[in-house]
Amino acid sequence: MSNPDKEQELNELRGRVRELESELGRGAGQLPTEFSASGYYTAYYATTGFLLGGVAAMSSLLLNVIGSLLFEKNPLELIRVYLTFPMGEQALNYDAVDNGVILAIGCCLYLATGMIYGVLFQIVLTRFTADSSLLRRFMVATLLAVAVWLVNYYAILSWLQPLLFGGDWIVERVPWWVAAATHLAFGWSMLILYPLGRYTPYRVTTENS
Repeated sequence: MSNPDKEQELNELRGRVRELESELGRGAGQLPTEFSASGYYTAYYATTGFLLGGVAAMSSLLLNVIGSLLFEKNPLELIRVYLTFPMGEQALNYDAVDNGVILAIGCCLYLATGMIYGVLFQIVLTRFTADSSLLRRFMVATLLAVAVWLVNYYAILSWLQPLLFGGDWIVERVPWWVAAATHLAFGWSMLILYPLGRYTPYRVTTENS
């Protein structure tokens, strides 16, 4: 087959491809429509906040463990006190809770709580401070962390734990400054991590681009 015949056959094939693409509603050479979120992508930020919240909770727990060692306390004393919410006063009994499994469950519950609050922090930071200065984001994260601490301890636990378990061990046994520092460590960790969860639309790269 001569070169002109090959060129003619190639042009016929190209024409047939264009016809098939047109029938499929794509148009000649047009790529599939790219997905791009319209407006604020709440589901995405809730998902990334859930994941980053777990990391922030790890850093908060690590800070508490180090602080406990500096003050010659049990490194997981905070977890033991938090376990009084599902277990009551029994959680403070070292003979009853002196095993790694229960403390490991307590750590998992702590991380799970951080993941839930991570959704709140990520949505607030990305929705209201995305284009703000670092100072403004720092102030928002700090105020939100303090607000979560006050609501958790004094608006919920102060009456809910006595109602359900007959004691107010978390508020009584965790010094206010330890509780505040723990929440601030979480909030500041979310501040550092939140850019990792920012939504960036995926762009298809073509040979022409």
